[in-house]
Amino acid sequence: MLVPEKPRDEVERLQCLRSLAILDTEREERFDRVTRLARRLFNVPMSTVTLVDENRQWFKSCYGADLTETGRDISFCGHAILGDEPFIITDASKDVRFHDNPLVVGPPHIRFYAGVPLLYRGKYKLGTLCIVDHQPKMLNTDQIRDLIDLAKIAEQELSALHEATIDELTQISNRRGFIKLASESLQNCQKYDEPFSLAFFDLNKFKTINDQWGHQAGDHALQDFAMLISQCFRSSDLFARVGGDEFVVLYTGMEEEETRKAIRRFEEAIDNFNRTQHRPYQLSFSVGLYTLPPGRQMNLEEILAKADSRMYLSKKS
Repeated sequence: MLVPEKPRDEVERLQCLRSLAILDTEREERFDRVTRLARRLFNVPMSTVTLVDENRQWFKSCYGADLTETGRDISFCGHAILGDEPFIITDASKDVRFHDNPLVVGPPHIRFYAGVPLLYRGKYKLGTLCIVDHQPKMLNTDQIRDLIDLAKIAEQELSALHEATIDELTQISNRRGFIKLASESLQNCQKYDEPFSLAFFDLNKFKTINDQWGHQAGDHALQDFAMLISQCFRSSDLFARVGGDEFVVLYTGMEEEETRKAIRRFEEAIDNFNRTQHRPYQLSFSVGLYTLPPGRQMNLEEILAKADSRMYLSKKS
């Protein structure tokens, strides 16, 4: 069995996937409609809209099998997102890459697979629209075009999610997207007694930047700050712009001292940016940090309020 490689843009790809706040959400008719059409159009028993996370492939829509996810290491879709063209296996039992794959020798007994990568922002391949059969199968040129057309519909639905949960200026999560993702993370941390830290950042002297250098410079300052956040923190951390000049970063599984070290590294990155980029403005921030100890129950809005309050105390000092 051949384990799929990771794309070169894996870190950015995963950040984009998680920013959509779609993983582990309920089924939606707009995606189910696509898989139903694919299943009927190609006369196959199974069709999925699949999103490839760090260690799994998760099905936003799955018709024809009682599955919600499988390991990425055994996935066909993990291979499909490595290329630009449809990934087609006519008979997996005779393919050296897949003949001993658990999904071939066991349920759902895949023989035929065809998957089209789902592009996000025209660049990142987040997953696939795929069709599966228990018998060997071939597609003609017209059928391949039809499968690509259906994949474009699924891409459009991902774009609609992007518009709802992504901040247009900085291209990171907005408040709505963050709340959706962070609430899931908080539940998991409380379930498994893991620490949960939230840092609330405020860009210092943002009004002064706007007044002195104009609103375009203010926009650039926000974009620079968001870019540095996305570069400096772990791919598993959640970050968002939640207000005009306000940003948050959520750290799961990190104690307070470890989180403070991460914030100090971010501060060093800001200082280095100011020294080397020669912007007319200097970036700086105030931050409030709140860590929820393992075993303590609190909702996300309460944690946000506590971190926000500590940020204002820091700003005043």
